[in-house]
Amino acid sequence: MTTEFAATEPRGTRNPWDSTRTPGGSSSGSAAAVGCGVIPVGLGTQVIGSTLRPASFCGCYGFKPTFGALNRGGSYDGLSQSATGMIAASLPEAWQVAYEIVKRAGGDPGFPGLYGPATPPSPARPRQLALLETDGWADASANARRALEDALGRLTQAGIAIATRYDHADIAAAETAIDGARQLSFAINVWESRWPINTYSQRDASKLSEAMRDRLVQAEAMTIEDYRGLLIERQKRRAVYESLAPEFDACITLAATGAAPVGLASTGNPVFVVPASMLGIPAISLPVLADGGLPLGLQLIGFADRDAALFSVAGGVLTVLR
Repeated sequence: MTTEFAATEPRGTRNPWDSTRTPGGSSSGSAAAVGCGVIPVGLGTQVIGSTLRPASFCGCYGFKPTFGALNRGGSYDGLSQSATGMIAASLPEAWQVAYEIVKRAGGDPGFPGLYGPATPPSPARPRQLALLETDGWADASANARRALEDALGRLTQAGIAIATRYDHADIAAAETAIDGARQLSFAINVWESRWPINTYSQRDASKLSEAMRDRLVQAEAMTIEDYRGLLIERQKRRAVYESLAPEFDACITLAATGAAPVGLASTGNPVFVVPASMLGIPAISLPVLADGGLPLGLQLIGFADRDAALFSVAGGVLTVLR
């Protein structure tokens, strides 16, 4: 079961690791089904954090591709950050299903589709990774921080260089560029959601959640000039991030602030995964960390249209951490 409009309002799906906790969302059902072994791969869509966050909470592999890389036909999803992705039991399965979709349906209209081989990319140990703290660092649990620091230590011992905002100017600039990614993304989504929500509101507004009714009010207060300004700002931020590509194989961070929170009234905090959505770039969540005995994803973030290279890096990181 997914959430209302693939957004913030849960619909009762539970986390397979602890039924009192959220599975995350919006791709709640896919993550829960993969997490408890019912299916090997499920589809997800991500505009803010709806593929990687549930993958992290449910102990799955999550893959959000470059924007436009997988065809969204039939999903009635036209949001400009939304990407169809995979929630899988293994990294090779995530790639294979994505490849088979593109082989049959291509990418979104006007996009070249997912680049890469017909079989899962071979693991390749990265030379250098950039650590991104993101806005989420202040919200991360103590266990999550320790888990990430331990993973970074093991990667360093394996000969993989880790650079941070404190010793590299381009990383500091990228951190500034992704600052407030959630707020910028939400504002863009509000404008783009106006007409589908308006349509349902005219039919029967009582069927919509309070959050969706509030979103419609915000959307109708915006102008096209507001929206254009948001798109310009997003493009500026994307250009800043892309400057990391010549020097770093990928960026690394947490996929969530910690274990899935208790309760089913929320899908959890997406602060760590929204930057890749805003930037339109590929990201992978690896289920190799833990917080209090519950799953926590390690996130690797790549560069536009270099999804296959990110899979190779992810495989190389797995060989070290597993």
